[in-house]
Amino acid sequence: MTPLLTALAIPSPDQGTWYLGPLPIRAYALAIIAGIAAAIWIGERRWVARGGRPGDVSDLALWAVPFGVVGGRLYHVITDYQLYFGPGRNPWDALAVWNGGLGVWGAISLGAVGVIIGCRQKGIRLLPMLDAIAPGVLIAQGIGRLGNWFNQELYGRQTDLPWRLEIDQFDAAGNVVGQTYHHPTFLYELLWCFAAFAVVVWADRRFRLGHGQVAALYIMAYTAGRGWIEMLRVDDVQMNDVLGLRLNVWTSIVVFVLAAAWFLWSRRTHPVREEQVYDEGREPQPAADTE
Repeated sequence: MTPLLTALAIPSPDQGTWYLGPLPIRAYALAIIAGIAAAIWIGERRWVARGGRPGDVSDLALWAVPFGVVGGRLYHVITDYQLYFGPGRNPWDALAVWNGGLGVWGAISLGAVGVIIGCRQKGIRLLPMLDAIAPGVLIAQGIGRLGNWFNQELYGRQTDLPWRLEIDQFDAAGNVVGQTYHHPTFLYELLWCFAAFAVVVWADRRFRLGHGQVAALYIMAYTAGRGWIEMLRVDDVQMNDVLGLRLNVWTSIVVFVLAAAWFLWSRRTHPVREEQVYDEGREPQPAADTE
């Protein structure tokens, strides 16, 4: 490979962890936290614009975030169990979420359970809330992929394209002995998520979507991109080949079809956005007249 082509490659960070005394600061964790903060901020603005109370989304995050982290880790451990169980493996490593390894399907599924619990406690109608927070989740997912870049993980097959990603190769002692060049699938997904966010927000404003339609559109947009990006990835997954496709590709296909069916049914039965976002009797009350 010529020096010019090598210079055009995207370098991987030399390290993903820094220390403040004994305290490790991990880029993966920072990316996840930054994504969550962005999603909450976007969700709050959208929720208030739909007639909700300020602070509702932050309150629900107290349920959704822990549930999402647990769900994401469970999905990863189940589908990559060979990394944690068996000869020479330490099962306690399954708890080391700070080292990376959160499956998005588990995170979204259990995170949604947290949202459901929070909505019931606060008297919030679920579908309007899901429509408010869904676009921000795309931004969170995009930002979160920066953690994979720092960890030099979840990259694609080898390529000589100008925007290829440089990945270090190590010997048995952990010394860098060379580099290989791969599709930067972390970057593909980041850009896809940001573009999907713009499309979903535009569609919501243009067609005044409601009744879970924004959430369905978010799922459709994300899984459409995730499907083709997964086809490029070369990382090992225990359930890597199911009828010739990676498990995550099949998951994307199935979830896309279900979301599309919901979207079409909901648009046909509920063409107008709902105005009520709280249960009866739980609506925000006007300020008392003190004059």
